Amino acid sequence: MKAGVIYTGSGPILILTTYHDFSDPKFIEKLTQKGITKFIAQEVNIDLCKEKYGVHYTVVKNDVKETDDLRILDYNGHHIFLTIPFSEMGEPFKYEGE
Repeated sequence: MKAGVIYTGSGPILILTTYHDFSDPKFIEKLTQKGITKFIAQEVNIDLCKEKYGVHYTVVKNDVKETDDLRILDYNGHHIFLTIPFSEMGEPFKYEGE
């Protein structure tokens, strides 16, 4: 399980995913299917997500199944910015569709 902030044209979302890397072509394809063709992704420590989101984290995590590889933990960009410090985010991965 991996967590990450995905910066999109409409604002950041915090996701949980079973993909091991944001550069995985299948991860990129999944975002493309959702209309996200250009993004910046930064990993967030999963333990921090557990701590900050508590029961909501558990509910969302338990909803991720082997065939369900991407879940949104938070879609409120303002809340994400208040909850997750930049110092707790990994190096950015940038993707710009063809």
